[in-house]
Amino acid sequence: MTEFPILKDFLIENGLYSQQAYQRFQTFFDLVTETNKVMNLTSITQADEFEIKHFIDSLLPFREFDGARNIADIGSGAGFPAIPLAIIFPDKKFTLVDSLNKRVTFLNDVISKLSLENCVAVHSRAEDFAKEGREKFDAVTARAVAALNILLEYTAPLCRTGGKIVAYKGSAAEDEICAARNAASVLGLKIEKTCDFVLPSGETRAVPVYKKIKPCDKKYPRGGNKPRTNPL
Repeated sequence: MTEFPILKDFLIENGLYSQQAYQRFQTFFDLVTETNKVMNLTSITQADEFEIKHFIDSLLPFREFDGARNIADIGSGAGFPAIPLAIIFPDKKFTLVDSLNKRVTFLNDVISKLSLENCVAVHSRAEDFAKEGREKFDAVTARAVAALNILLEYTAPLCRTGGKIVAYKGSAAEDEICAARNAASVLGLKIEKTCDFVLPSGETRAVPVYKKIKPCDKKYPRGGNKPRTNPL
């Protein structure tokens, strides 16, 4: 199986390593790259790049999920960041939400083959999932889904009061945070901090973390693609 030395060192250094977890990462890589031959999941398929830009990138803010037991990942795609997080946190429950049925089928296959009993994949748009998942989650996360002012409207309604939203962003996060000030206010959120990271490749990542300080109006998230066409 493919070796991931940087990932292995990261897991060991942070007290997250087990042979079972490491082997699950190896199997996950095989499943993504094999399925990618027939379904567009990712443009990153080389092991050394995959290791950094998918595995390490997903795991960098792992400490932000301390205390969270029930976590939703919106727009899960190929399973990032939820699957890597679920591998290292077998005691936390992850709900992976994606609007494309064939991606959900893939995620269910991954969950089955990795024996991840702490994961469930749901075929739904974020605004529809909010009807059943409203205020149910301790933390909500998303990676490469939408600009922050849009993303907050999709995620805030799912987060319980006192919970947090962990948004994976690139180096331009400060601009997005500024643009999302109104959305955060309207949705009952307060920016808690921004976690800055440097990947082993030298690329920078920023992860804004919002705290849900009060319930948001039940009209959010708006339907009809309004969060994207008319952001808060």
